[in-house]
Amino acid sequence: MGVLRFTALDEALSRKPQRVEYPSVKTSEYFGIDVFDGKKMQEFLSRESYLSITDAVERGKSLNRKVADQIASGMKAWAVERGATHYTHWFHPLTGMTAEKHDAFVESFPGVGVMENFDGGKLVQQEPDASSFPSGGMRNTFEARGYTAWDPSSPAFVMDNTLCIPSVFVSFKGDSLDYKTPLMKSLSVLEEAAVDVCGYFDRNINRVDVTLGCEQEYFLVDESLYNARPDLKLTERTLMGHSSAKDQQLADHYFGSIPRRVKSFMSDFEIEAYKLGIPVKTRHNEVAPNQYECAPVYEEANLAADHNQLLMTVMKKVAARHGFRVLFHEKPYKGINGSGKHCNWSMITDTGVNLLSPGKTPKNNLLFITFLVNIVKSVFENQDLLRASIVSLGNETRLGADEAPPSIMSVFLGSQMNSILDDIVNRVTEQKMSPDLKAELKLDVGKIPELLPDNTDRNRTSPFAFTGNRFEFRAVGSSANVAAPMIVLNTIVADQLKEFKTTVDKVITSRNIKKDEAVFQVLKEYIIKSRNVLFDGDGYSSAWNEEAARRGLTNLKDVLTSMEAIVSEQSKTLFSRNKVLSERELEARYGISLEKYTKKLQIEARVLGDLSVNHILPTVYRYQNILIENVKGLRELFPEEEYKKLAGNQLQTIKEISERADLVRSMVYEMIEERKKANVIDNIKKKAEKYSENVKPYLDKIRYQIDHLELIVDDGIWPLPKYRELLFTK
Repeated sequence: MGVLRFTALDEALSRKPQRVEYPSVKTSEYFGIDVFDGKKMQEFLSRESYLSITDAVERGKSLNRKVADQIASGMKAWAVERGATHYTHWFHPLTGMTAEKHDAFVESFPGVGVMENFDGGKLVQQEPDASSFPSGGMRNTFEARGYTAWDPSSPAFVMDNTLCIPSVFVSFKGDSLDYKTPLMKSLSVLEEAAVDVCGYFDRNINRVDVTLGCEQEYFLVDESLYNARPDLKLTERTLMGHSSAKDQQLADHYFGSIPRRVKSFMSDFEIEAYKLGIPVKTRHNEVAPNQYECAPVYEEANLAADHNQLLMTVMKKVAARHGFRVLFHEKPYKGINGSGKHCNWSMITDTGVNLLSPGKTPKNNLLFITFLVNIVKSVFENQDLLRASIVSLGNETRLGADEAPPSIMSVFLGSQMNSILDDIVNRVTEQKMSPDLKAELKLDVGKIPELLPDNTDRNRTSPFAFTGNRFEFRAVGSSANVAAPMIVLNTIVADQLKEFKTTVDKVITSRNIKKDEAVFQVLKEYIIKSRNVLFDGDGYSSAWNEEAARRGLTNLKDVLTSMEAIVSEQSKTLFSRNKVLSERELEARYGISLEKYTKKLQIEARVLGDLSVNHILPTVYRYQNILIENVKGLRELFPEEEYKKLAGNQLQTIKEISERADLVRSMVYEMIEERKKANVIDNIKKKAEKYSENVKPYLDKIRYQIDHLELIVDDGIWPLPKYRELLFTK
């Protein structure tokens, strides 16, 4: 029974680090070599075409067919030079992954023969068969029409001899069927709102870009051990497995020396990432054994989202070359830390000002505080929606534990910023401020740069923490498409900034006061309204749970309850008035989330049932029979009294095995019956609830018995690689 396990372990232990072919030039000389960036455009496009695409990216201008043809011709010429034989529109459907359909450049022309061809029509739009992608009821399965449209703001790239064109994906009726379309809309609405507010302080600001840097955590497991674990292979997590005697207790893996084989993998995927223009910066060991992290330099948010999806693809491909599998599941191993994807989010103006970084003058710092306070208020008023943007079956096992941000959406600012906000509340009145008070306030605001660096220590227990020049959204799961939480964050902040602008203008007019006084007064009102969401303490403590409840903050730990915020009236109004997502699109996304949750639970239950009945129980019975034969032998050899003394422990073990095995078998069949009952339910919400309430509990109950059996049964015949092998084989 255990032959496969030990064969896999032997194969894993025999692997040697793969030799990495390092480029013979500096990283800066090959960075972006497979990307059709500005430098390549200038080389392969006419000046007219280059300026047209620049206008499309920076000003949102459309491209006419003639220019599109010129761009397509130049793009094809460059791609063919890079070895491309095919092209594809690369997009982010609502599966959470990326999708692509490849077409060859080759076309047949009568009287001419076969030639490479790629025109503007093929560049700008494609029509892939879209019938099997999730649509949440927006389309019938027999309606195959779905359109991908080129996103010129994210550069095309060549990967695996294919020209990949980043694209949006919409239905025949124009409904968004992807993550990129609403992400781009949310970025646009946030830019417009931010520029309007910036006008109070600097009228030279005409553009605001959202920036994003994603810290990607992941586990590595040897491919042989992975293939010997059907649960890992089919669900990306272990559905059984007793904890290793040693795991992360000593914290000796964290920031430790990177193992040679792992480092070879890291170096290899970094080279591939650099070729694709992904600015990977950091790599290190994480807390859990065989857990690691990589992080890029921040980029414009739309590009950062594309790059994160592309990076995960590259990591998986390169891992296979090194005999590894990459696990992006939020909790692949019970009892040790899971993985997240910390999203570092900020905004920067076309004048070079980071709106979340203190400046050198009181005026710039008032701009900074204005954005800071509005972001805090947007989180406070949309905490349930923000939580809904990151919940999933995988992330449910991670959130709320003492290893990751709690499910309570609070904001960490640090003592310095809290003190400044308190000062505004305590000193600003509703009447006109005296010149002395106004100057004093501005003077205090102007002191921020001197003090802030020492007062913004990170709080790892906060789901949304200010870290000096950005907010770090720490609650995002490692497998997530970051566009999902960014769509929500961008939209709630944009909506809040619009409200701020309207309110300040109204205060200026109705109270006949100057702009700065109006800004201070509105900020005071916002700080008072939203200060309950500010928390700098230990988010893991039970005391915080009680305090948060007193403050009126919600603590929705259940995934299905959290998802309901997607289709609340507040959310529908928010997204509709900002033209990011329609009610129809929100309902569709809610339905898709429910369906994905249900199907993943269904798969996990089926895999656990199969493993229990066809792998674990036969092994358990085999070992039990060995004990029974041994006990029979003792009875034949020894007198009754001595036999009872010698066989007592074995008899107790046989009894325990029988009881636990019987429980496993009976619970598996009970779980199957509950699945059958749930599967006949047509209503997707009720089906999800039935799976959550009646099927999901069996996963833990069955596992509990199997994990105890693992400690009893002979190690030599246990069929699956154990935690000590999965976590410590490098």
